[in-house]
Amino acid sequence: MGWTLAYTIWSCIWLGVVLLLIKEMFLLRYKKQLPPGPPGWPVIGNLFNLHGAPHHSLASLSKKYGPVLWLRFGFVNTMVISSADAAMELFKNHDLTFADRKSNEVMRVDGFDQGLISLCQYGPYWRMLRRIYATELFSSKRIKATETLRANCVDKLKKWICEEGQKKVAIEIARFVALGSFNVISNATLSKDNIIDPQSKDGTEFFGSINRAIELCGKPNVADFFPFLRWLDPQGIKKNTQGAIVQPLNFATGFLKERIEWQKSHITSRKDFLDLMLEFQGNEKDGEPTKLSEKNISILILGLFIASTDTTSTTIEWAMSELLHNPNIMRNVQAELDQVVGKSRKVEESDIGKLQYLQAVVKETLRLHPPVPLLVPRRARKNTVFMGYSIPKDTQLLVNVWAIGRDPVSWDDPLSFNPERFLNSSVDYKGQHFQFLPFGAGRRMCAGIMLAERMLHLVLGSLIHSFEWSLEDGITPETIDMRERFGITLRKADPLKAMLKERMAQLNPYKQI
Repeated sequence: MGWTLAYTIWSCIWLGVVLLLIKEMFLLRYKKQLPPGPPGWPVIGNLFNLHGAPHHSLASLSKKYGPVLWLRFGFVNTMVISSADAAMELFKNHDLTFADRKSNEVMRVDGFDQGLISLCQYGPYWRMLRRIYATELFSSKRIKATETLRANCVDKLKKWICEEGQKKVAIEIARFVALGSFNVISNATLSKDNIIDPQSKDGTEFFGSINRAIELCGKPNVADFFPFLRWLDPQGIKKNTQGAIVQPLNFATGFLKERIEWQKSHITSRKDFLDLMLEFQGNEKDGEPTKLSEKNISILILGLFIASTDTTSTTIEWAMSELLHNPNIMRNVQAELDQVVGKSRKVEESDIGKLQYLQAVVKETLRLHPPVPLLVPRRARKNTVFMGYSIPKDTQLLVNVWAIGRDPVSWDDPLSFNPERFLNSSVDYKGQHFQFLPFGAGRRMCAGIMLAERMLHLVLGSLIHSFEWSLEDGITPETIDMRERFGITLRKADPLKAMLKERMAQLNPYKQI
């Protein structure tokens, strides 16, 4: 039995090597037409060119070979874009050609690549979800209608932080922001308030499992580069991811089952996002499913939880880290908040338009620390010509928005945290300024950008307005750890912990909750 298994494994490996060599022979015809890039090794290609964080390695290679870079990782042909001009060419003239997703093994766990709007292929199912999201969840009307819910969730967030601060301990800011963001999306999608709090066992397990899955997603997986090894899962990454995602998926499925039972005995004219998903009737003539499966609804709900909590908490953590790293900028934000909001009330969403410096801080944070530094990988749907280069079908496309945001061609003094660069500037992150694409652009741009914009400004403004922040003993603005940890999102390697005291003791709306 052992000999048979070993023989089968080696046969598969050698077959894969032969197929790869044949593929390389065919690519030789296009060699002079491909974008420039470093020479690769036989079979493994350019895997050894990646070291450390991928967005760093790819940025370094692009400096040497140009803003349109060609690499081969095992079986995976890859084009990397690292300049505003190349991004403009992509999103203006080739967006549809590269509208599909390039799925890896982790994305395929439990069918996430088929259910999530961010991971599914371009087609009827994606268009259906995009339409539903745009009209029922992230429309201007819907976001305006849920403004009070977000305000209440931020009040609870401040209450938790205040209670933790009274213990005279350093607070892990991202953890509390993730909890608050989770409750915002649960209100919007499930009409449920305060599902989890800092003492919640379910919340602790949920975020612990999600964090494990995110760490696994950031690990290079040999099965992604050599598809004939998928069934082996040699590093156990897919198996471990499946184990990590069980609790969060069961968590989301529990809400779905509860709503199905509730609908059997209740009739209501008020529909939330979950009701709409359950009652949805697609158009089969357009290729849409006639009904969304319960599994896909659970995946959609979980995807919203993960996207809203992870990206928001990560961005707020980086913003607070930069402000503590640059105390003069923190003082400028506080001064603006005191002038616009005053000391007799809390920050409201209606204030955001008047808080120009706060907006600039958020933009500068997103420029230096985009939540998804390589965006979600795309795939060429057909053979195409891009900026004079011949790009084969199925090529993986990576847009290095981290590198684009630090490109000296587009930005003066690009490595410094300087919010003033955005004052009196029309540059924003809505997908029309190609030197600044933290949320992407084109058809596959982040669907929740409008809600994310509200949350980032409301949460960051509220934290700075309500509390005076300082670093832990022994840490100075000059010695704060600003290293990155690569995963689905670009987190701090060392989670930010900070001390606080109240700035608005006479207001304290969070103490009355």
